[in-house]
Amino acid sequence: MKTYYNYISIIIFIALVGCENDLPEIKQLPVLEPENVDTDAGNWQTVLDEDYFSSIFIQNPNDFTDDELNNEVDELINLTQNRTSAQEEKARFWSAGGVLRWNQIARDLVAKYNVPPVIGAAPDPQHPFTNPPFAARAYALLSVAQHDALIATWHYKYEFMREEPGKRISGINTLFPANELPSYPSEQAVIAQTSYEILAYLFPKEKDFLAEKMKEHINSTLWSGKTGRLDIMAGNSISTVVVEAVIDYSKNDRMNQSNDPNDEHLTYFNIPSRIDAPWECIELPLRQPMLPFYGLVKTWYDSTSIFQNAPEAPPSIDSEEFQEDLRNVREISDNRTREQWRISDFWADGGGTYTPPGHWNQIAEDLIVEAKWSEVKTARAYSLMNRAMMDAGIISWWAKYYYYLPRPAQLDPEITVATGIPNFPSYTSGHSTFAAAAGTVLGHLFPPKKQELRDMYIEAGISRIYGGIHYNVDNIAGRESGEHVGQLAIDWATMDSSD
Repeated sequence: MKTYYNYISIIIFIALVGCENDLPEIKQLPVLEPENVDTDAGNWQTVLDEDYFSSIFIQNPNDFTDDELNNEVDELINLTQNRTSAQEEKARFWSAGGVLRWNQIARDLVAKYNVPPVIGAAPDPQHPFTNPPFAARAYALLSVAQHDALIATWHYKYEFMREEPGKRISGINTLFPANELPSYPSEQAVIAQTSYEILAYLFPKEKDFLAEKMKEHINSTLWSGKTGRLDIMAGNSISTVVVEAVIDYSKNDRMNQSNDPNDEHLTYFNIPSRIDAPWECIELPLRQPMLPFYGLVKTWYDSTSIFQNAPEAPPSIDSEEFQEDLRNVREISDNRTREQWRISDFWADGGGTYTPPGHWNQIAEDLIVEAKWSEVKTARAYSLMNRAMMDAGIISWWAKYYYYLPRPAQLDPEITVATGIPNFPSYTSGHSTFAAAAGTVLGHLFPPKKQELRDMYIEAGISRIYGGIHYNVDNIAGRESGEHVGQLAIDWATMDSSD
């Protein structure tokens, strides 16, 4: 289990006063040289619209005029022969893989905005609070858009079979070795535009910063000689159609109803009939509970199965089983070891971080880089995992506001915590649920790492007990929910035509 601690990164608490300069430097990665270009990916199952292709128009490259072709060649020769060191550096940065790089950008934006709003302030769509449920949804929307757009891109690549410029044009000073993947449409242009549109939708104040990143990403493919201008232009229709579908989905997934400004959730869920000592916010000054209706947001996977397997009621607070659980938290609180402190800190993922879902995106990144997966296979992995984490969060939040179990420190004020006390009920543990869903999916995708990943998600859940903010019943019920959702993602994966 010791090997995975190299996944931790330094996250700086970031003041919300700007764009590029207040995001941390993104780590260097090797040039992507996929071991398999996944020639059949154009036939894989998309997540949203099975009829994308009826709305996408891609011009046949055989229909380009001589002037268009000559202009493309002249531009590539000029750019690659006169490439600056700064351009080469940027080209190498993006050559690690557009899906990975935009996921990193998304994680850093989540960290930047992961600061609770001023108490009493109205929600500001222009300045979102990227708490774990918001973050899980953001990662899911981005990865679904990348996934569906790249499947469409692969479909057209193998319809038109246009070789990379370096294979068909003399005089180009290419920066990286060519591979067998057709260049038309440019997958990097599709990733750049699709990712820009989704993240600008989620983070409106970052639109200018994101536009610069999109421009840099697209230009990097020209500077390296990997694609031509016509390859880049061909991806526009794909990005436009897929982004529209994903944003339409997001506008109808009920996320806009997940907050409750009138604080009526107690009445809605009829809490007093289910528990005799319901959770109360113990923050001072008092803050509204976080997203009490997130449990009603639309799931990506089979909602019937998810809710048929919803967590059962926790033990009665007066029961010996529950009291023993509470005493266990108190015992840890009174005698917390250095190792328990370290584990609690490692998995805390609180304010100013990527959040727990982002932590698992970072873990996935390291596995993907090691496996040398293609862009489309990388997008598939993120899509499977991030949809599972979002659904895991939904069922956890449903249980939280259905059962309204108080936090340990509410029942025993002598309990000290190793991390902040979240502003929502205890049962089930969001950390445990997010982690089990992600780890289950990744264990399917990376079978040699399955046991290590299971050990990781078990530890992530236990970390909250070590932190003094969850009971073991929260942890176990959350783990079971997460594993169930993860298995639903695996079931989807076995039928998406990718294997």
